[in-house]
Amino acid sequence: MMQQIKVWLSAARLRTLPLSISGILVGNALCLNQPNFSWTLFVLMLLTAISFQIISNFANDYGDGVKGTDNENRIGPKRVLQQGLLSKKVLKNGIIVMSAIALVLACTLIFLAFGSQSWIYIVVFFALSIFSVWAAISYTVGDKAYGYRGMGDLFVLLFFGGVSVLGSYFIQLKTLSLPVFLLALAIGLFSVGVLNLNNMRDRENDAAVGKKTLVVILGSKGAKRYHLILMGIAILLIGRVFLLESYALFWIPFIALIPLSLHLRIVIKNSDPKQLDPELKKVALSTFLLSILIFITLFIG
Repeated sequence: MMQQIKVWLSAARLRTLPLSISGILVGNALCLNQPNFSWTLFVLMLLTAISFQIISNFANDYGDGVKGTDNENRIGPKRVLQQGLLSKKVLKNGIIVMSAIALVLACTLIFLAFGSQSWIYIVVFFALSIFSVWAAISYTVGDKAYGYRGMGDLFVLLFFGGVSVLGSYFIQLKTLSLPVFLLALAIGLFSVGVLNLNNMRDRENDAAVGKKTLVVILGSKGAKRYHLILMGIAILLIGRVFLLESYALFWIPFIALIPLSLHLRIVIKNSDPKQLDPELKKVALSTFLLSILIFITLFIG
C-alpha cells in the first residue's frame, strides 16, 4: 500500500505544486485588506489549483510515455509510466479521478463565491474550469497535443498568470485593477520561464522524437534570448508595482528577485543541458518565494 502511494506521489510531481499556487497567493494577497476577503475561498482556490496541476502532471506522464518522448535519452527525472510503475490504463483512470475531484472543488468554489448573485459569473468560471481540465490533459495527450506544437508557453502564461492571478482576485472582489494585471503577467512570465528551462534541458530529445516545443523551434541561442526577455520583463513588472504603488514594506518582494537575477548569468553561459535542471528548480522556488513575500508584504502593510 505504501509503495503504491509513493508511486502516485511520484506521478503527482510534488515539486511542481508550489509554482502552481504562486498565482493564487499573489491574486489573494492583493485582496487581503478588503473587508469581504474570504479565507474559505482562498483555501478552496489553493486546493483547486493543486488538483489541476496534478491532472496536468498525470496527463504529461501519460502523454509523453505513450508517445515515447520519455525514453532513455531524456535528461529529466524518470516518469512512472516510463518505468512501468503504473500501466497506461491505471494512469488514465488516475487522470479521470483527479479531473472529477478538480471539478467538484471548482464548482464548490464557484457557488460559494457567487451563489445566486450572477449566473453569468457562474457560467464563465465553470467554463474556465472545464477549459482548465482540457488544457491540463491536452498539453501532451492526443494527436493534436498543443505542447508538441510550440503552444505550451502561451497556455502556461494564460493559466499560471491570467486565470490564476486574475481569477483569484476577481473571485474575492468581483472586480479587477491595474496592479493585478501587472502581477498576473509577471507570475505568468516567470512560470513560462520554468517551462522554457525544462524545454531547454530536453531540447535534443524533444527534437529527436518530434516534440516541437518553442525551444526546438528557436534553437539553443534563440531560447536563451527568449529566456532573458521573459525574466527581464517579469522583473521590471515587479519593480513597477512595488516601487510605484504605496506599499509600506515595498522592498520585501525584491529579496526573491536576487536569485532570479543571478540565475540569468548561468543560463547565458550554459553549454550543458544537464546543468539546467537545478536552474529550473531555482526559478520555480524563487517564484514561489516571491509570491509568499508579496503575500506577507500586503498582509502586513
